[in-house]
Amino acid sequence: MPLSARFGLVLASLVCTAVAPAASPEISYTGNDTVSSRADGGLPPVVGVQNIQVYRANRTHSEHAERLPDTYAHAPMLAWWHGRFYLDFLTAPVNEHDAPTATSYTTSEDGVHWAPARILFPAMPIPGGGLSVMHQRMSFYVSPDDRLLATGFHGKTPSPNDGSGFGRVVREIRRDGTLGPIYFLRFNRNSRFTETSAPYPFYTTSPDPGLVKACEALLANKLVTAQWWEEDRAEDGFYRLQGKAISIFHRADGKAVGVAKDAQHSVSGDEGQSWTRLGFMENIPVNSSKYWGQRTSDGRFVLVYNPTNRLRHPLALITGDDGKRFDRLLTVHAELPVQRFPGKFKNLGPQYVRGISEGNGTPPDGALWLTYSVNKEDIWVSRVPVPIVGAVGDSVNTDFSTTPLGAMPTGWNVYRPLWAPVQVVEAGDGHGHALELRDEDPYDYAQASRVFPSTLDGVIRFAVLPRQESGRLEIDLASARGERPVQIALTESGLVEARHEGIWMPAGSYRTGQWLAFEIELRHPDRFVLRIDGKEALARTAYFTDLVPSIDRLVFRTGAYRERGDGGHELSGADVRTPACAFLIDDVSITSKP
Repeated sequence: MPLSARFGLVLASLVCTAVAPAASPEISYTGNDTVSSRADGGLPPVVGVQNIQVYRANRTHSEHAERLPDTYAHAPMLAWWHGRFYLDFLTAPVNEHDAPTATSYTTSEDGVHWAPARILFPAMPIPGGGLSVMHQRMSFYVSPDDRLLATGFHGKTPSPNDGSGFGRVVREIRRDGTLGPIYFLRFNRNSRFTETSAPYPFYTTSPDPGLVKACEALLANKLVTAQWWEEDRAEDGFYRLQGKAISIFHRADGKAVGVAKDAQHSVSGDEGQSWTRLGFMENIPVNSSKYWGQRTSDGRFVLVYNPTNRLRHPLALITGDDGKRFDRLLTVHAELPVQRFPGKFKNLGPQYVRGISEGNGTPPDGALWLTYSVNKEDIWVSRVPVPIVGAVGDSVNTDFSTTPLGAMPTGWNVYRPLWAPVQVVEAGDGHGHALELRDEDPYDYAQASRVFPSTLDGVIRFAVLPRQESGRLEIDLASARGERPVQIALTESGLVEARHEGIWMPAGSYRTGQWLAFEIELRHPDRFVLRIDGKEALARTAYFTDLVPSIDRLVFRTGAYRERGDGGHELSGADVRTPACAFLIDDVSITSKP
């Protein structure tokens, strides 16, 4: 049965002009994973992925350079140019498609520490009064002569991307960080918006011939401008492909593949001059969130998306060798914090993913860099190590001594909100380096986890130093799919507890500034012994809380476990940091029992 019949949908996400007749799908997923409604989907993670919050919406204590109080943030785009990441995104006062909606941007040298966001494209006055709604399906473009252009589209409420908007603007971002003037790049003739109506001049009037040349190179690139159709919808022959939120990459055979919303795809053998429509991708959910396809630095291919038909969590990926057949569904972003600010059309979850488009730079670390919004109010990036794997074969033995101060350790999965950083620090008292989880976020937490070879007979050792007796650190041993058979907590009242068959049991106490040495001995098939500072901490051997076929992850988290966050209510105190709590982790070793 075709997917269109299976889901009872008649979709128009991708229509082609100058095309051959529809052909069979050329992208398929060969796996048969079941995805749950948990934040992680019940899926294993990519090993070593780092989730990094870039921008946190804040109504009353804004950290935006222009102090924007907007609580809607969405649709980020990413580029790498001359040793720096460039990221832009939309912001609106409360709701999606509110007027005014502006485009902001930020930059970073390392992808972890980002400059305060600034306005890139403000909303403009529109005919009849009011202000525009910025919208973007594509933004950055590096020209053949190495100029970085940013673009955006001025639409209007309630639908800035339905063809009734005003036109696309462009400005140059210079290497010294300054911005060039704003010009119109293409007017939307459907709405009869012309030069006489525009608050900005047309690009051809620029006194800089190099800028004009760069704009004309962009306009001539049918692969890049294919992403504009949804907002423009002109019938003047400019567009060869019609689709929503198209992601374009080249396969190993040299053909360009366009992947659009609702799992639609097309292929071009002449750099976008003509296309063959391929319909739905096979065995891939039909979701109105975005899809992202890319060739990775190891020559393989990745497709990133939300792996259900409706929910926008988790963010996951599949990989393949030829850009056609993909397998191994793994999570990239498996957390779903509570939504702090309600708003119209503010879906929950990590969504609207974009990577770095071909031609827009290649970070030197060889990783796959992605950007997306979470709950349509915060902007994140993820660094995905390449090669992309979901399991490891070596035992773990690390003391963080070789990890630079301020960095995140290689091979660890990290969830790093702005107000809950994870990084290696100097522990003090001659101890050396340790991994710090610090938390000042009233509604989120810091998390670090380490994937290790599957076992039910292993021994896990680590040391913990609490910086206070009022915070909470939870420690889990988890399965590949997220069940938590072993659960330990350093509680807010200075106690250590562990769960036996779901029941919290006392396991001692802790003090500020004193290291505790933990040892967890797993006993096949469903028991464990907990030792602290060499002594058994529980009155009895404990049984697993969740029954699992294997244990694959060690997890540290500065807060209570959440299956998934919710939304729809304004949360008090969301704009103000809480008193800091911090925990140091060191001397982690994980081995299978001989």
